[in-house]
Amino acid sequence: MELKDVRAIITGGANGMGRCFVEQLRASGAQVFFCDVNPEAVAETSAALGVPGSVADVSSEADVSRMFGEAWDAMGQVNVLVNNAGIIRDGLLIKRDRSTGELVPLPKQRWDQVLAVNLTGPFLCMREFAMRCVQHDLKPAVAVNISSVTRAGNMGQSNYSAAKAGLVADTTLWAKELARYGMRVGAVAPGYIATPMVNSMRPEVLEKVLLPVPLRRLGQPEEIWQAVRFVLECEYFTGRVLEVDGGLRL
Repeated sequence: MELKDVRAIITGGANGMGRCFVEQLRASGAQVFFCDVNPEAVAETSAALGVPGSVADVSSEADVSRMFGEAWDAMGQVNVLVNNAGIIRDGLLIKRDRSTGELVPLPKQRWDQVLAVNLTGPFLCMREFAMRCVQHDLKPAVAVNISSVTRAGNMGQSNYSAAKAGLVADTTLWAKELARYGMRVGAVAPGYIATPMVNSMRPEVLEKVLLPVPLRRLGQPEEIWQAVRFVLECEYFTGRVLEVDGGLRL
């Protein structure tokens, strides 16, 4: 697919990598629509980049349906979906309280919150995207799921790792199911990327994070965009995941 022919929805598009994807697609001549849960961020991003946006929670069926309708009205159709929205609610499965010695479990609420946004959200968006593409016989159509290097398991991230691993499994599954309709589905698994969340880490914590990374630096959102662009443009790529992690999982 040529980028000038792209009509894309970017979830979580008001900050970090999502905003970078919006900027880069816009600069490449594509039409873009984005969503985010933060009303102020949606308004600021829309005004700054000159692209339409919507306040939407991807874990809500009603919000997803409404958001896709708004995107369809704004662009006439949607042939690209980038499932980027995600949250973290980290915590060890169990930990011992330093002051009392009591064992404290990871709250189920944290598990539910992360799975709702990071796995149910992409499912709802992909389902809506596939329904509309098939109903309107849109070919080609491409979805890109943003997974993570932590899908292999990362201490303190039971919920996040499970969601990102599940998203890679669904990428393969959806690619097989939807190929008959002219749809491709790929995934990108970033390592540690210089987003506002990561950049806010204390220097000593960031140093420890980068220690196992052979390139000894954070990735840049633009470098993840290069992988997303490859998935969009390479017509023979589907059902696979691209790791962009500075060699962390060599």
